[in-house]
Amino acid sequence: MLYIRSLAFNLAFYASLVVQMILWAPYYFLSPRHRAWLVPKFWSRSSLWLYDKIAGTRSEITGQENLPEGSFILAPKHQSLWDTIAFFPYLKDPLYILKRELTWIPFFGWYVLKMRMIPVDRGSRSKALRTVVAATRQELARNPRQLIIYPEGTRRPPGAEPAYKYGIVELYKQLNVPVVPVAHQAGLYWPRRKFLRFPGTIRARFLAPIPPGLDKEEFMRRLVGETETACDRLLVEAAQASNPPPLPPTAVKRLAELKAETAD
Repeated sequence: MLYIRSLAFNLAFYASLVVQMILWAPYYFLSPRHRAWLVPKFWSRSSLWLYDKIAGTRSEITGQENLPEGSFILAPKHQSLWDTIAFFPYLKDPLYILKRELTWIPFFGWYVLKMRMIPVDRGSRSKALRTVVAATRQELARNPRQLIIYPEGTRRPPGAEPAYKYGIVELYKQLNVPVVPVAHQAGLYWPRRKFLRFPGTIRARFLAPIPPGLDKEEFMRRLVGETETACDRLLVEAAQASNPPPLPPTAVKRLAELKAETAD
């Protein structure tokens, strides 16, 4: 049954994406940008609804009271495709940084360009970071927007040792806006590079914003410490649920470390 439900959801998820991009196209491309956001936000909510009804996985996102007004950086853990679509319905005007090649995909790329996302060429990291900072600063000067950036860069399995990159620090210092960490354990239920979708409840939380103006070391200490502590709590909660998902080795190892720390 798990295989059947996973297959059914994956088919429905991608079919919904294609169908909605086609059906919504006239409204989306003829509407002002702020109104056109209705389309991707509706797609996100409908995708999570399909995930619940077909795969049996609920999405519970809390902490909306921690989202500031105006511009800020949203910094989620990156474990799954889930965390790339689940959060932007809660933001007024989200802004993504993405590979330029994605803008070349028919329909999808046109949708991305409509929302003035920031495409980046592959190559020198320092050059790419300078481009991102300049483009983001320009966007925030035009309108209050919420930059979504994944501090670890690439998807990592639940419980893996933190591997935060320097880019988030430079953006924090250069943009001078709050950073809202986001904790979750979606990778337990929608694993990276895997076909199966496990039932249960994905819990995510917007944490208290880190104010601008801290020095780089203090900012990174707070970002890593607060995010990882909240993720540890969610990992323990998922492992103790009545229908826990299968735990990857990284999660098993982290749970053992937390148990040992508690015993000490």
